[in-house]
Amino acid sequence: MATTPSVNPRHVLDPRTLEMLVCPLTKTRLMLSADKSELISVAARLAFPIIKGVPLLSLDEARSVDIEALRQLPDLGG
Repeated sequence: MATTPSVNPRHVLDPRTLEMLVCPLTKTRLMLSADKSELISVAARLAFPIIKGVPLLSLDEARSVDIEALRQLPDLGG
């Protein structure tokens, strides 16, 4: 009996794509959240959702990120 994967491979953000994306507001690098559901702009303190492998880099779709949550990111020394 075959099992169905929990995540469709088509809905996974390609790491090469991530390297090319920047924050639409600050034009700075974006970080992938720990659960891989958002792209985070540290400079703008915004998180952009990733829906079915597609990052929604619209300011209307972004949510604000608390400074304490940003400090928990691995690249910032947690």
